[in-house]
Amino acid sequence: MSFDKITEQSSNYNHLEKMSVKELLLNINKEDQTVADAVQLAIPQIEELVKQTIPKIESGGRLFYIGAGTSGRLGILDASECPPTFGVSDDVVIGLIAGGDTAIRKAVENAEDSTNQGWKDLKEYNISKNDVIIGIAASGSTPFVVSTLKKCNENGITTGCITMNAGSPLAKTAQFPIVCVVGPEFVTGSSRMKAGTAQKLILNMISTSVMIRLGKVKDNKMIDMQLSNDKLVSRGTMMIVEELNIDNTLAKKLLIEHGSVRNAINHYNEQQ
Repeated sequence: MSFDKITEQSSNYNHLEKMSVKELLLNINKEDQTVADAVQLAIPQIEELVKQTIPKIESGGRLFYIGAGTSGRLGILDASECPPTFGVSDDVVIGLIAGGDTAIRKAVENAEDSTNQGWKDLKEYNISKNDVIIGIAASGSTPFVVSTLKKCNENGITTGCITMNAGSPLAKTAQFPIVCVVGPEFVTGSSRMKAGTAQKLILNMISTSVMIRLGKVKDNKMIDMQLSNDKLVSRGTMMIVEELNIDNTLAKKLLIEHGSVRNAINHYNEQQ
């Protein structure tokens, strides 16, 4: 299947090794500034995938991210931040990477070329029609990701993707593709740069908007966040102070006793 692989096109800049440090930084930043505009163009596609995801999770399903290399790591990053931020269990949003957990830190040779391992990985989670799978691949051609989405389609599982190449195998395989064309990288083919930044922005948008619509945010506050350190306890205390107009000492006491901002506020209101 031939398609225009923009992510592999030559950089718009030549002789990078001859640039000063300042020139390198200014030019990288100049390219980075185009990423948000590219993401904005993809919002209709992002919206459609989010709308497909919300009812699945509401009815007990899960959201899976699957990718290789940088794409896989970004999916794992987004998934791992959902429990502390939104108070959901760690089996609601799940990130999988080609090569398994070892590949989070070190590249695993040929892992992304497997055409059956992704489906095997999903089956370990008892994947079902209640779930949503989002394949992440800048190139849109990673065998590990494309083959997994094909298998999901065959089994009636909702599929989406995030890719930077229109007309790619991944974009054509996903039922709800997100195609964000960021153009050639500053260092030719280094898709950890603009492509990775775009993927991170889109993942932020997906998980955050899903969680807000699921009621995990009140006003603009993370009322279900996990109180895993002193900073978050202080943040939670201030949320309660602002919401209930009570002093700091009582707010902190309520928070510690009830474990979350939501529970503390509900308990206090019930007692009034």
